[in-house]
Amino acid sequence: MITWSNCADGARTRIRDAWIVGPDPRGDEERMMTMGADFMRFALPLGIAVLSVCALVVMRNVAFRLFRRWAARTETRIDDFVLQALRSPSIYWCIGLGLFIGVGFSDLPERQTTYVTRVIEVLVIISATFAVSNMAGAIFNDYIRRSELPVQGTGLAHGVIRGAILVVGFLIILSVIGISITPILTALGVGGLAVALALQDTLSNLFAGIHILMDKPIRVGDFIRLETGQEGYVVDITWRTTRLRMLPNNLVVIPNGKIAQSTLTNYHLPEKRMSLLIPVSVSYSSDPDKVEAVLVKETTRAVGEIPGLLGDPAPFVRFIPGFGESSLDFTLICQVGEFVDQYYAQHELRKRIFRRFREEGIEIPFPHRTVYLREHPAAPPDSGTPDPE
Repeated sequence: MITWSNCADGARTRIRDAWIVGPDPRGDEERMMTMGADFMRFALPLGIAVLSVCALVVMRNVAFRLFRRWAARTETRIDDFVLQALRSPSIYWCIGLGLFIGVGFSDLPERQTTYVTRVIEVLVIISATFAVSNMAGAIFNDYIRRSELPVQGTGLAHGVIRGAILVVGFLIILSVIGISITPILTALGVGGLAVALALQDTLSNLFAGIHILMDKPIRVGDFIRLETGQEGYVVDITWRTTRLRMLPNNLVVIPNGKIAQSTLTNYHLPEKRMSLLIPVSVSYSSDPDKVEAVLVKETTRAVGEIPGLLGDPAPFVRFIPGFGESSLDFTLICQVGEFVDQYYAQHELRKRIFRRFREEGIEIPFPHRTVYLREHPAAPPDSGTPDPE
Protein backbone atom coordinates (compact mmCIF):
# COMPACT_ATOMS: atom_id res chain seq x y z
CA MET A 1 0.00 0.00 0.00
CA ILE A 2 1.37 3.41 -1.06
CA THR A 3 1.18 6.12 1.53
CA TRP A 4 2.15 9.80 1.58
CA SER A 5 5.18 8.97 3.71
CA ASN A 6 6.46 6.54 1.07
CA CYS A 7 6.05 9.17 -1.70
CA ALA A 8 7.91 11.76 0.36
CA ASP A 9 10.74 9.30 1.02
CA GLY A 10 11.05 8.56 -2.69
CA ALA A 11 11.19 12.23 -3.60
CA ARG A 12 13.88 12.89 -0.99
CA THR A 13 15.88 9.95 -2.34
CA ARG A 14 15.76 11.28 -5.93
CA ILE A 15 16.81 14.77 -4.84
CA ARG A 16 19.74 13.33 -2.86
CA ASP A 17 20.84 11.22 -5.83
CA ALA A 18 20.67 14.24 -8.10
CA TRP A 19 22.94 16.27 -5.78
CA ILE A 20 25.42 13.45 -5.35
CA VAL A 21 25.48 11.82 -8.83
CA GLY A 22 24.55 14.87 -10.99
CA PRO A 23 22.45 15.00 -14.24
CA ASP A 24 22.22 12.03 -16.53
CA PRO A 25 24.71 12.61 -19.36
CA ARG A 26 22.88 10.27 -21.69
CA GLY A 27 19.70 12.41 -21.56
CA ASP A 28 21.60 15.61 -22.38
CA GLU A 29 23.31 13.93 -25.26
CA GLU A 30 20.04 12.72 -26.66
CA ARG A 31 18.52 16.18 -26.33
CA MET A 32 21.49 17.76 -28.10
CA MET A 33 21.27 15.23 -30.91
CA THR A 34 17.55 15.92 -31.25
CA MET A 35 18.11 19.68 -31.35
CA GLY A 36 20.87 19.26 -33.93
CA ALA A 37 18.67 17.10 -36.09
CA ASP A 38 15.86 19.67 -35.89
CA PHE A 39 18.28 22.46 -36.75
CA MET A 40 19.66 20.59 -39.75
CA ARG A 41 16.12 19.77 -40.78
CA PHE A 42 15.39 23.45 -41.33
CA ALA A 43 18.89 24.84 -41.92
CA LEU A 44 19.74 22.56 -44.85
CA PRO A 45 16.72 23.51 -47.02
CA LEU A 46 17.11 27.16 -46.03
CA GLY A 47 20.79 27.17 -46.93
CA ILE A 48 20.12 25.44 -50.24
CA ALA A 49 17.37 27.96 -51.00
CA VAL A 50 19.65 30.92 -50.18
CA LEU A 51 22.53 29.52 -52.24
CA SER A 52 20.15 28.80 -55.12
CA VAL A 53 18.74 32.34 -55.03
CA CYS A 54 22.25 33.82 -55.01
CA ALA A 55 23.37 31.63 -57.88
CA LEU A 56 20.27 32.45 -59.91
CA VAL A 57 20.67 36.21 -59.27
CA VAL A 58 24.29 36.03 -60.46
CA MET A 59 23.22 34.13 -63.56
CA ARG A 60 20.46 36.70 -64.13
CA ASN A 61 22.90 39.61 -63.92
CA VAL A 62 25.30 37.94 -66.36
CA ALA A 63 22.47 37.11 -68.76
CA PHE A 64 21.09 40.67 -68.62
CA ARG A 65 24.54 42.11 -69.26
CA LEU A 66 25.00 39.90 -72.33
CA PHE A 67 21.50 40.62 -73.65
CA ARG A 68 21.99 44.36 -73.09
CA ARG A 69 25.13 44.31 -75.22
CA TRP A 70 23.33 42.33 -77.90
CA ALA A 71 20.35 44.70 -77.84
CA ALA A 72 22.63 47.71 -78.26
CA ARG A 73 23.78 46.31 -81.63
CA THR A 74 20.28 45.78 -83.01
CA GLU A 75 18.12 48.38 -84.74
CA THR A 76 14.78 47.27 -83.34
CA ARG A 77 13.57 48.49 -79.96
CA ILE A 78 11.60 45.36 -79.12
CA ASP A 79 14.55 43.79 -77.33
CA ASP A 80 14.94 46.95 -75.25
CA PHE A 81 11.29 46.74 -74.19
CA VAL A 82 11.72 43.05 -73.31
CA LEU A 83 14.75 43.75 -71.14
CA GLN A 84 13.01 46.65 -69.42
CA ALA A 85 9.88 44.59 -68.73
CA LEU A 86 11.81 41.58 -67.36
CA ARG A 87 14.30 43.48 -65.21
CA SER A 88 12.24 43.60 -62.00
CA PRO A 89 10.11 40.43 -62.35
CA SER A 90 13.19 38.30 -63.03
CA ILE A 91 14.38 38.95 -59.45
CA TYR A 92 11.13 37.51 -58.10
CA TRP A 93 11.51 34.53 -60.42
CA CYS A 94 14.97 33.85 -59.03
CA ILE A 95 13.63 34.03 -55.47
CA GLY A 96 10.68 31.79 -56.29
CA LEU A 97 12.82 29.20 -58.08
CA GLY A 98 15.34 29.19 -55.23
CA LEU A 99 12.60 28.65 -52.65
CA PHE A 100 11.18 25.87 -54.80
CA ILE A 101 14.56 24.13 -54.87
CA GLY A 102 14.91 24.54 -51.11
CA VAL A 103 11.46 23.08 -50.48
CA GLY A 104 12.44 20.09 -52.61
CA PHE A 105 15.29 19.26 -50.19
CA SER A 106 13.10 19.61 -47.09
CA ASP A 107 11.24 16.81 -45.36
CA LEU A 108 8.02 18.74 -44.94
CA PRO A 109 4.81 16.77 -45.20
CA GLU A 110 3.47 16.43 -48.70
CA ARG A 111 0.43 18.58 -47.96
CA GLN A 112 2.49 21.50 -46.68
CA THR A 113 4.92 21.14 -49.57
CA THR A 114 2.00 21.37 -51.98
CA TYR A 115 0.72 24.56 -50.35
CA VAL A 116 4.15 26.23 -50.42
CA THR A 117 4.69 25.21 -54.05
CA ARG A 118 1.33 26.66 -55.08
CA VAL A 119 2.06 29.95 -53.33
CA ILE A 120 5.39 30.17 -55.17
CA GLU A 121 3.73 29.35 -58.49
CA VAL A 122 1.04 31.99 -57.95
CA LEU A 123 3.62 34.68 -57.15
CA VAL A 124 5.66 33.77 -60.23
CA ILE A 125 2.56 33.82 -62.45
CA ILE A 126 1.48 37.22 -61.09
CA SER A 127 4.89 38.77 -61.77
CA ALA A 128 5.06 37.14 -65.21
CA THR A 129 1.58 38.41 -66.09
CA PHE A 130 2.43 42.01 -65.22
CA ALA A 131 5.72 41.73 -67.09
CA VAL A 132 4.03 40.44 -70.24
CA SER A 133 1.28 43.07 -70.04
CA ASN A 134 3.78 45.92 -69.69
CA MET A 135 5.93 44.53 -72.48
CA ALA A 136 2.97 44.07 -74.82
CA GLY A 137 1.71 47.61 -74.17
CA ALA A 138 5.14 49.13 -74.81
CA ILE A 139 5.64 47.13 -78.02
CA PHE A 140 2.15 48.08 -79.25
CA ASN A 141 2.68 51.79 -78.65
CA ASP A 142 6.09 51.69 -80.32
CA TYR A 143 4.71 49.82 -83.32
CA ILE A 144 1.86 52.26 -83.77
CA ARG A 145 4.21 55.21 -83.40
CA ARG A 146 6.71 53.89 -85.96
CA SER A 147 4.18 52.60 -88.48
CA GLU A 148 2.05 54.67 -90.81
CA LEU A 149 -1.23 53.12 -89.75
CA PRO A 150 -4.01 55.64 -89.01
CA VAL A 151 -4.37 54.23 -85.48
CA GLN A 152 -3.09 55.90 -82.35
CA GLY A 153 -1.80 54.25 -79.20
CA THR A 154 -4.49 55.63 -76.94
CA GLY A 155 -5.08 54.85 -73.30
CA LEU A 156 -8.11 52.75 -74.24
CA ALA A 157 -6.18 50.55 -76.71
CA HIS A 158 -3.33 50.16 -74.24
CA GLY A 159 -5.80 49.30 -71.48
CA VAL A 160 -7.61 46.70 -73.61
CA ILE A 161 -4.34 44.90 -74.38
CA ARG A 162 -3.16 44.92 -70.78
CA GLY A 163 -6.62 43.95 -69.50
CA ALA A 164 -6.80 40.93 -71.81
CA ILE A 165 -3.39 39.69 -70.65
CA LEU A 166 -4.29 40.22 -66.98
CA VAL A 167 -7.53 38.27 -67.42
CA VAL A 168 -5.63 35.35 -68.98
CA GLY A 169 -3.14 35.43 -66.10
CA PHE A 170 -5.98 35.46 -63.57
CA LEU A 171 -7.55 32.40 -65.21
CA ILE A 172 -4.19 30.59 -65.13
CA ILE A 173 -3.87 31.35 -61.41
CA LEU A 174 -7.33 29.92 -60.75
CA SER A 175 -6.36 26.78 -62.67
CA VAL A 176 -3.15 26.40 -60.64
CA ILE A 177 -5.02 26.82 -57.36
CA GLY A 178 -7.52 24.23 -58.48
CA ILE A 179 -10.62 26.44 -58.70
CA SER A 180 -12.98 25.68 -61.57
CA ILE A 181 -13.86 28.76 -63.60
CA THR A 182 -17.14 27.35 -64.94
CA PRO A 183 -19.21 28.42 -61.88
CA ILE A 184 -17.52 31.82 -61.96
CA LEU A 185 -18.44 32.33 -65.61
CA THR A 186 -22.00 31.24 -64.85
CA ALA A 187 -22.27 33.71 -61.98
CA LEU A 188 -20.84 36.46 -64.15
CA GLY A 189 -23.38 35.71 -66.85
CA VAL A 190 -26.26 35.88 -64.40
CA GLY A 191 -25.03 39.07 -62.76
CA GLY A 192 -24.01 40.67 -66.04
CA LEU A 193 -27.47 42.07 -66.69
CA ALA A 194 -27.65 43.79 -63.31
CA VAL A 195 -24.15 45.19 -63.72
CA ALA A 196 -24.98 46.44 -67.23
CA LEU A 197 -28.06 48.26 -65.95
CA ALA A 198 -26.16 49.80 -63.04
CA LEU A 199 -23.24 50.89 -65.25
CA GLN A 200 -25.24 51.94 -68.28
CA ASP A 201 -23.55 55.32 -68.71
CA THR A 202 -20.10 53.89 -68.08
CA LEU A 203 -20.58 51.07 -70.55
CA SER A 204 -21.99 53.45 -73.17
CA ASN A 205 -18.86 55.58 -72.86
CA LEU A 206 -16.69 52.46 -73.06
CA PHE A 207 -18.29 51.19 -76.26
CA ALA A 208 -18.33 54.72 -77.67
CA GLY A 209 -14.57 54.85 -77.11
CA ILE A 210 -14.15 51.52 -78.89
CA HIS A 211 -16.31 52.84 -81.75
CA ILE A 212 -14.12 55.97 -81.98
CA LEU A 213 -10.98 53.83 -82.18
CA MET A 214 -12.43 51.56 -84.84
CA ASP A 215 -14.14 54.20 -86.98
CA LYS A 216 -11.30 56.73 -86.48
CA PRO A 217 -13.26 60.00 -86.84
CA ILE A 218 -10.66 61.50 -84.49
CA ARG A 219 -7.16 60.44 -83.54
CA VAL A 220 -4.68 61.44 -80.88
CA GLY A 221 -3.00 64.64 -82.06
CA ASP A 222 -5.91 65.84 -84.24
CA PHE A 223 -7.32 69.33 -83.86
CA ILE A 224 -11.12 69.13 -83.64
CA ARG A 225 -14.05 71.44 -82.95
CA LEU A 226 -17.34 70.23 -81.49
CA GLU A 227 -20.73 71.64 -82.30
CA THR A 228 -20.90 72.93 -78.74
CA GLY A 229 -17.88 75.16 -79.40
CA GLN A 230 -15.06 73.29 -77.64
CA GLU A 231 -11.98 72.94 -79.79
CA GLY A 232 -8.45 71.71 -79.24
CA TYR A 233 -5.94 68.93 -79.77
CA VAL A 234 -6.95 65.38 -78.86
CA VAL A 235 -4.59 64.38 -76.05
CA ASP A 236 -5.93 60.93 -75.22
CA ILE A 237 -8.94 58.64 -75.71
CA THR A 238 -9.46 56.62 -72.53
CA TRP A 239 -12.03 53.98 -71.69
CA ARG A 240 -14.49 56.66 -70.51
CA THR A 241 -13.49 60.12 -71.74
CA THR A 242 -11.73 62.00 -74.51
CA ARG A 243 -9.37 64.78 -73.46
CA LEU A 244 -8.80 67.94 -75.49
CA ARG A 245 -6.03 70.47 -74.92
CA MET A 246 -7.38 73.84 -75.93
CA LEU A 247 -5.25 76.63 -77.40
CA PRO A 248 -5.13 78.50 -74.03
CA ASN A 249 -3.48 75.29 -72.69
CA ASN A 250 -6.58 74.18 -70.76
CA LEU A 251 -7.74 70.58 -70.68
CA VAL A 252 -11.33 69.71 -71.57
CA VAL A 253 -12.62 66.26 -70.54
CA ILE A 254 -15.57 65.06 -72.64
CA PRO A 255 -17.37 61.71 -72.22
CA ASN A 256 -16.96 59.40 -75.20
CA GLY A 257 -20.72 59.16 -75.57
CA LYS A 258 -20.94 62.92 -76.15
CA ILE A 259 -18.18 62.70 -78.77
CA ALA A 260 -19.96 59.86 -80.58
CA GLN A 261 -23.26 61.76 -80.68
CA SER A 262 -21.79 65.16 -81.51
CA THR A 263 -21.22 66.76 -84.91
CA LEU A 264 -17.55 67.67 -85.00
CA THR A 265 -15.02 69.09 -87.43
CA ASN A 266 -11.63 67.42 -87.69
CA TYR A 267 -9.11 69.93 -89.06
CA HIS A 268 -6.47 67.22 -89.55
CA LEU A 269 -8.52 65.04 -91.89
CA PRO A 270 -8.08 64.17 -94.65
CA GLU A 271 -4.79 66.07 -94.15
CA LYS A 272 -3.40 68.78 -91.89
CA ARG A 273 -2.93 71.30 -94.69
CA MET A 274 -5.88 73.64 -95.07
CA SER A 275 -6.94 76.70 -97.03
CA LEU A 276 -6.79 80.14 -95.49
CA LEU A 277 -9.29 82.72 -96.76
CA ILE A 278 -8.56 86.38 -96.05
CA PRO A 279 -11.18 88.98 -97.11
CA VAL A 280 -9.77 92.22 -98.56
CA SER A 281 -11.80 95.33 -99.44
CA VAL A 282 -10.70 98.29 -101.60
CA SER A 283 -12.41 101.42 -102.88
CA TYR A 284 -14.42 101.53 -106.10
CA SER A 285 -11.73 103.71 -107.67
CA SER A 286 -9.18 100.84 -107.55
CA ASP A 287 -8.21 98.67 -110.52
CA PRO A 288 -9.28 95.06 -109.78
CA ASP A 289 -6.42 93.58 -111.86
CA LYS A 290 -3.84 95.64 -109.99
CA VAL A 291 -5.33 94.67 -106.63
CA GLU A 292 -5.19 90.99 -107.58
CA ALA A 293 -1.59 91.21 -108.76
CA VAL A 294 -0.47 93.03 -105.61
CA LEU A 295 -2.14 90.48 -103.31
CA VAL A 296 -0.69 87.47 -105.14
CA LYS A 297 2.81 88.96 -105.34
CA GLU A 298 2.90 89.99 -101.70
CA THR A 299 1.63 86.59 -100.50
CA THR A 300 4.07 84.68 -102.72
CA ARG A 301 6.97 86.73 -101.40
CA ALA A 302 5.89 85.94 -97.81
CA VAL A 303 6.16 82.17 -98.40
CA GLY A 304 9.18 80.92 -96.49
CA GLU A 305 9.28 84.02 -94.32
CA ILE A 306 6.05 83.40 -92.44
CA PRO A 307 6.07 80.09 -90.49
CA GLY A 308 3.31 77.75 -91.61
CA LEU A 309 2.52 79.57 -94.87
CA LEU A 310 2.79 77.20 -97.86
CA GLY A 311 3.58 78.05 -101.45
CA ASP A 312 2.19 74.89 -103.02
CA PRO A 313 -0.43 75.30 -104.33
CA ALA A 314 0.30 78.91 -105.18
CA PRO A 315 -1.86 81.62 -103.60
CA PHE A 316 -4.58 83.19 -105.71
CA VAL A 317 -7.29 85.85 -105.48
CA ARG A 318 -10.98 85.73 -106.36
CA PHE A 319 -13.27 88.71 -106.84
CA ILE A 320 -15.69 87.28 -104.28
CA PRO A 321 -18.04 88.34 -102.73
CA GLY A 322 -17.71 91.15 -105.27
CA PHE A 323 -19.54 94.49 -105.11
CA GLY A 324 -20.11 95.67 -101.60
CA GLU A 325 -22.07 98.63 -100.33
CA SER A 326 -18.99 100.84 -100.23
CA SER A 327 -16.10 98.69 -101.49
CA LEU A 328 -14.87 96.07 -103.93
CA ASP A 329 -14.52 92.85 -101.93
CA PHE A 330 -11.82 90.27 -102.79
CA THR A 331 -10.80 86.99 -101.15
CA LEU A 332 -7.14 85.98 -100.87
CA ILE A 333 -6.77 82.17 -100.77
CA CYS A 334 -3.55 80.52 -99.64
CA GLN A 335 -2.45 77.34 -97.86
CA VAL A 336 -1.16 76.84 -94.30
CA GLY A 337 0.42 73.79 -92.70
CA GLU A 338 -2.29 73.20 -90.10
CA PHE A 339 -5.14 74.87 -88.27
CA VAL A 340 -3.16 76.85 -85.72
CA ASP A 341 -0.80 78.25 -88.39
CA GLN A 342 -3.58 80.44 -89.75
CA TYR A 343 -3.46 82.91 -86.87
CA TYR A 344 0.13 84.05 -87.28
CA ALA A 345 -0.16 83.86 -91.07
CA GLN A 346 -3.17 86.19 -91.07
CA HIS A 347 -1.41 88.54 -88.67
CA GLU A 348 1.66 88.93 -90.86
CA LEU A 349 -0.14 88.96 -94.21
CA ARG A 350 -2.54 91.71 -93.19
CA LYS A 351 0.34 93.91 -92.06
CA ARG A 352 2.23 93.32 -95.33
CA ILE A 353 -0.89 93.94 -97.46
CA PHE A 354 -1.67 97.16 -95.62
CA ARG A 355 1.84 98.51 -96.14
CA ARG A 356 1.84 97.49 -99.81
CA PHE A 357 -1.54 99.09 -100.46
CA ARG A 358 -0.26 102.31 -98.94
CA GLU A 359 2.79 102.19 -101.25
CA GLU A 360 0.67 101.46 -104.34
CA GLY A 361 -1.92 104.10 -103.50
CA ILE A 362 -4.73 101.58 -103.17
CA GLU A 363 -7.36 102.94 -100.83
CA ILE A 364 -9.09 100.86 -98.20
CA PRO A 365 -12.44 102.64 -97.83
CA PHE A 366 -14.41 103.37 -94.73
CA PRO A 367 -18.05 102.33 -94.80
CA HIS A 368 -20.16 105.36 -95.77
CA ARG A 369 -23.68 106.08 -96.90
CA THR A 370 -25.15 108.93 -98.94
CA VAL A 371 -28.32 110.31 -97.41
CA TYR A 372 -30.72 112.44 -99.51
CA LEU A 373 -33.13 114.72 -97.66
CA ARG A 374 -36.42 115.49 -99.38
CA GLU A 375 -38.18 118.75 -98.57
CA HIS A 376 -41.94 118.39 -98.16
CA PRO A 377 -44.25 121.38 -99.16
CA ALA A 378 -45.77 123.34 -96.31
CA ALA A 379 -49.21 122.21 -95.19
CA PRO A 380 -52.11 124.48 -96.37
CA PRO A 381 -53.48 126.87 -93.74
CA ASP A 382 -56.75 126.18 -92.05
CA SER A 383 -59.86 127.33 -94.00
CA GLY A 384 -61.15 129.20 -91.01
CA THR A 385 -64.65 127.71 -91.25
CA PRO A 386 -66.46 128.61 -88.07
CA ASP A 387 -67.74 125.87 -85.94
CA PRO A 388 -71.50 125.50 -86.07
CA GLU A 389 -73.24 126.87 -83.09
